[in-house]
Amino acid sequence: MELHMNGQQPSSQTSAQADRSIQPLALILLLALAAVLFFVGLGSLGLTDRDEGRNAEAGREMYETGNYISPTFNYEPRFAKPVFIYWLMSLSYHVFGVSEFAARFPSALFGVGLILLQYLFLTRCRGPVVGLFGAAMLLLNLEIIGLSRMALTDSVLIFFTTLSLYGFWLGLYGEGRERHYLWFFYIGMALATLTKGPIGFLIPMLAVGLHLWLTRSWGLFWRHGFPIPGLLLFLLLALPWYLIMLNIHGQRYTTSAQGDTIGRFFGTMEGHGGTLVFYLPVFLLGFFPWSGLLPFAWYQAYRSWRDSKRSGALPPSQTSVLDIHPSPHALEWFTAAWVLGGLVFFSLSSTRLPHYIGPLFPAAAILTASYWNRCVTDQATPGLRAAIHTITAVGCILALAFASLPPLYAKFAGKLIDEFPLAGQVTLGPGPYTVASIFLVGMGLIAYFGFSETRRPAVFWVAGGSLALVVLATTQLIFPLVHHFVIEPPQQLAEVAGVNLGPNDRLILYGQPRPSLVFYAKRNAIVVPKNEEANIKPYLTQPGRTMILLPAALRNRLPFETMDYPVLLERYGYILLANQSLIHVPEEAEQPPVRIPGH
Repeated sequence: MELHMNGQQPSSQTSAQADRSIQPLALILLLALAAVLFFVGLGSLGLTDRDEGRNAEAGREMYETGNYISPTFNYEPRFAKPVFIYWLMSLSYHVFGVSEFAARFPSALFGVGLILLQYLFLTRCRGPVVGLFGAAMLLLNLEIIGLSRMALTDSVLIFFTTLSLYGFWLGLYGEGRERHYLWFFYIGMALATLTKGPIGFLIPMLAVGLHLWLTRSWGLFWRHGFPIPGLLLFLLLALPWYLIMLNIHGQRYTTSAQGDTIGRFFGTMEGHGGTLVFYLPVFLLGFFPWSGLLPFAWYQAYRSWRDSKRSGALPPSQTSVLDIHPSPHALEWFTAAWVLGGLVFFSLSSTRLPHYIGPLFPAAAILTASYWNRCVTDQATPGLRAAIHTITAVGCILALAFASLPPLYAKFAGKLIDEFPLAGQVTLGPGPYTVASIFLVGMGLIAYFGFSETRRPAVFWVAGGSLALVVLATTQLIFPLVHHFVIEPPQQLAEVAGVNLGPNDRLILYGQPRPSLVFYAKRNAIVVPKNEEANIKPYLTQPGRTMILLPAALRNRLPFETMDYPVLLERYGYILLANQSLIHVPEEAEQPPVRIPGH
């Protein structure tokens, strides 16, 4: 059987020319939308805690000290993440200066790169229409947009694991059997491992291993997949930095690295636990609106593989790579194995966080894009009506959730005092109701178009447009309030403290730990959690200037020796105390406080 890698019958010359003519325009529009969603307002929100603050400060300290080997946070060794993300942030600081935008720039840049990679790969394998569907679905979902706008490792990790797996596929099965693509399989794994540790090679190996087992292709890969040279290339790229760190820090690094890898799998860290089904609702919400299609797309891929297995259509293990003609559905089998293997692995891990499954989203987008293309061309596609019902149901649940935020917030605001001192005095404004309205209108249109055979293609545009509007409304209406009253106040005070303290002076951060404050102070800080006030006393008798940044509600918990420390500045429930007056007074210190919404 002759294989057509786009999964379709050969088209006429006119149709092929039309397909080629729309590719550049589609790609330009896609990348422009990605740039808008990822870059616009990228630095307008203060760094969130904890991971954004830690990562951004570790990159800043690398930029400041010139130590490009051993990352630090608060000028102490930081072993939680490998070095690659800090190299990227340090380079970004060199280009743009130290800022929130620069800290997040690598994530946004690799996010755009991921969309480009998705489009090019899927267009090559399935044609420009499915390529557009798959790239847009990967772009227009809550998780990928969020990860591409944050100073985290995940956007870079997802790019490299995706590069690795697409390199594997094109090298072993791609049109023309261009085996040199296989080198990207090993290069992508190595750079992913330098970005986030062992998970960088575990994700690709799980996907590839499960796929080779299900398709009986281990022998094929062993003969034609460069396993020995590839392993050597992987070790050459990934291993040297780890060996250098081991040489510098010895057993201390080994113990910490084991805790952040094996420890996360077998034990809950920092309270991030959950049940075995934790990632099912995460996938449903994070990949919305396309998550409604995913279960049916995955099942169709499974059924196709099962039928091929029963019919004996799977290739024998001794088949030559030059002779093999994989099923037109083989790419869907591969991505289904990618999603399944990763989902099982992350579900078995004891430490669970929503962004951990981000590397599965490119595969999920391919599955849903292929399935949706079938839906719009074949009205008898199994599961179509159920998929539309699922999308609208999840969208209505999200609408209800956003509409419920203001009353729920008003009811439970008192429990947020530690993180948000003015919780009881600030309203959420019209943002949640606006987002809820967008969801409701969008779901109504999806239901209207989705159950009509002639209007069904419009569902794709309505779903994507609704998601884009939700992101726009959230960033313009909700995030500014969160930034102004929750994130920014202590960061402003930390910045003031930083410019007023000399090398031998002290900054004490008391209360709920906020790593981002070290970034804004641009100096080392003494972090004292709530209920450990006794640890402050030794610093109060030392010569020089001492400043204490804390929530105003906790001032009466401080040691008696600080009672005569005046309040130098106050910002929405946070205060800055010191044993000496300010040297540099910021202009905004003399401005009246901004009116709190609703008061």
